[in-house]
Amino acid sequence: MQPKSLQAAIDEAGSPVNLVWKPNAAAWRVPVIEPEYIGWRAEQLAWRNAVALSDLSHHMWDLWIEGPDALRLLMDYSANNYENFVIGQAKQFVPVTREGHIVTDGIIMRDGEERYNLSGVPASQSWLRYHAEKGRYDVELTVDPDSGLRKQGDPMIFRFQLQGPHALALTEKLFGGPLPKTKFFHSTPVELDGRHFRAFRHGMAGMPGYEFIGRWEDAAHVKAAMLKAGEEFGIAHVGGKAYYTNGIESGWIPTPTPGIFTDPELQGYREWLNVFSYEGQKPLHGSFFSPNIEDYYVSPFELGYGKSIAFNHDFYGRDALEAAQGNTPRQRVTFVYDQAAVRDALGDFDYLNNYARYRVEAGGEMVGMTFQTGMIGPIENLLSLGLVNHAQATPGTEVEIVIGEHPGAGHDPDGDFGFKRIKATIAASPFNDHARSAYRKD
Repeated sequence: MQPKSLQAAIDEAGSPVNLVWKPNAAAWRVPVIEPEYIGWRAEQLAWRNAVALSDLSHHMWDLWIEGPDALRLLMDYSANNYENFVIGQAKQFVPVTREGHIVTDGIIMRDGEERYNLSGVPASQSWLRYHAEKGRYDVELTVDPDSGLRKQGDPMIFRFQLQGPHALALTEKLFGGPLPKTKFFHSTPVELDGRHFRAFRHGMAGMPGYEFIGRWEDAAHVKAAMLKAGEEFGIAHVGGKAYYTNGIESGWIPTPTPGIFTDPELQGYREWLNVFSYEGQKPLHGSFFSPNIEDYYVSPFELGYGKSIAFNHDFYGRDALEAAQGNTPRQRVTFVYDQAAVRDALGDFDYLNNYARYRVEAGGEMVGMTFQTGMIGPIENLLSLGLVNHAQATPGTEVEIVIGEHPGAGHDPDGDFGFKRIKATIAASPFNDHARSAYRKD
């Protein structure tokens, strides 16, 4: 039996929010990879002080787009600049709806003359697949789900990140010398013991390093060689708990709500998606509850993707993005909690990471929301990554974060359910100095 469509599930629930609002929803876990190897605090510390190996092979979806119409499909349904997009280069993929709301980002890499790889959560991949089918583009699409949902077999490719202050020294030891100078978000071919793969200048924690991408058949050998060579540099294998916190400091908001739930023009898309899709299953929760799903939509400009947007071609949502440029009400910031107030409000706790939409208030008014909150062990502080109105976005501004879980429909959206209010201070995003000032210089 085919599962019901996302549209049918929304109709049955009464609204998109009724479908996806799930108080106290647990954060998704990285499949296959252990939650911890030497402890999440030590693993977080490794990418600051030594070198960390993160295995991204199992939790990301991959979509390969190949054929004569591959580039045309990308240009029609994303806002990126594809001029001078060379083989081995990647971009932060920015697909938007007709109203200019983010569908959900990803990383698009050019693999060949007519071949591209889109990796990340599957929402942006579904967006391309639907439009490729609907528009009858001359492309071949290959999907490789994450290892939690793949019905059988191994991943098609491996992804290993080496990052931290000693990452470059480790790569020199591993490959017998420095790698060719490679620009940020570009890659270079490498060879190790007769195995050929790609070194991609990228890292999720904002620290120096590479992401290595190659055939799954070579994964075990390459990973073992990296761990062996890294022993003298204090290498740590990063588990799922630490890995899911690394975007907080580097300024990547990982869970924007796809802006596809309400536009009548996208009803066909919602009927094409099923209820077990990312869109149907990614929960909303936290202290900020609104019965209107559009209150959770975001612009790519708010997420910091303005540099990735180009108006040198026509694309779906272009008019709305042009109107939004310079006119979005919020900007991305880091919220640094008063740690004494955190302990008073929440008591003693160890690990914490969630994707709750907590209210951010100033003067008793809501001025923003969080998207991810996590404990950063090396600084012994709780941080949130989120959006705030421009008037409160100056670093040093004090706000309150409302911590709690709204019960959802049938209850006052502005009701006080015994939520905790914790003082926090605005800081820049990225919070990590290297990610903010040096990571993308070249």
